[in-house]
Amino acid sequence: MVARQSGLPLLSYDRLSKKPLLFKSFIGLTVQEFEDIYNKEILKKYGKHELKRLSKRKARKQSIGAGGRPFKLDVKDRFLMLLVYYRLYITYTL
Repeated sequence: MVARQSGLPLLSYDRLSKKPLLFKSFIGLTVQEFEDIYNKEILKKYGKHELKRLSKRKARKQSIGAGGRPFKLDVKDRFLMLLVYYRLYITYTL
């Protein structure tokens, strides 16, 4: 992803949600539909799934979340990027 000199991504939920027509063309959902899906599904399940994913390792040297590098984008922006990718870049049939 290309970032501005200020460190903010060019495409983020905060910037894209301010332009509803552009938002709809990028992901195929209105801002309200995106919010509903995000609040009802993603927020509810993400924490549990991430803890389960990280707990699978048996012999951990560090506690969960102690090592590694944090994500550059928050969950909402990562979900937005997933939807943008599915909307714009999938051009073939599996």
